[in-house]
Amino acid sequence: MLGVTSVDLDDRRERALLDQLERYYDAVPRHGARVEDFGPLTLFVQEGQGWPFYARPARGWSGAVSVADVARVRVRQRELEIPESFEWVAETTPALRAAVEESGLVVHEHPLMVLAPGSSAPAVDEMSEDLSVRTLGPDNPALPSALAVPHLAFAEPGTRIGSAGAAELAETVRDRSGDGSVDRVVARIRAGLTVVAAAVEDGTALCAGQHQPVGAISEIVGVGTLPTARRRGLGLAVTASLVADARSRGVETVFLSAGDEDVARLYARLGFRRIATALIGGPGE
Repeated sequence: MLGVTSVDLDDRRERALLDQLERYYDAVPRHGARVEDFGPLTLFVQEGQGWPFYARPARGWSGAVSVADVARVRVRQRELEIPESFEWVAETTPALRAAVEESGLVVHEHPLMVLAPGSSAPAVDEMSEDLSVRTLGPDNPALPSALAVPHLAFAEPGTRIGSAGAAELAETVRDRSGDGSVDRVVARIRAGLTVVAAAVEDGTALCAGQHQPVGAISEIVGVGTLPTARRRGLGLAVTASLVADARSRGVETVFLSAGDEDVARLYARLGFRRIATALIGGPGE
């Protein structure tokens, strides 16, 4: 291929991969959301109960995005009483950050990482005999705690051992027992839209996460460890289990967004490499 350098080829591969991720980002919310068109931006609105969605660049949009465009979406989000949230990839839609920030929102950066096609996450250290790491079926009794534990993990971000433990997890499970969240995930598991993996000890999940396959690509999301159970390698073990399940389903591209640089270094131990920066815009604290 005369005149084409290895750098050129790498750039083309990265661009093709980012384009693939854009198609995925556009497809995933459509399983459970209403789509509203705002020109350069698309707003996904959760249908029924469930985690609220966000606005993001319209698929295939290559033009500018103005502060007025962002403002129109924010007005609509307030009308719907949903979070004023925007998610996008910095390298794919670089001009959006300025418009979001000028509208008054705060932008947070997250390393966007991918596992090389065909590769599997390496084996992690063995767990104790009374702890197992596995995917959970829709009728598994540990599923409610597996869906609750990430909420406690994200309330105490980072990798340090925190304060929330078994009592807080039990309370969170009780508080969420009547909100339909478990039933929604059960339906998604049965439809093949979501896979849940967890590190389970004495029938309770100490760490859990999910992946959401769409064709040959899947994103690992929501991996969180009970703060008092950190520093035991549980997050890496759960992630490796999710990767193994994704590969078993024929998924070629597995990716994720790390919470911060410290978390990204942990995922790098499993073979994930940073390819871009995921951005989330929302109201400041």
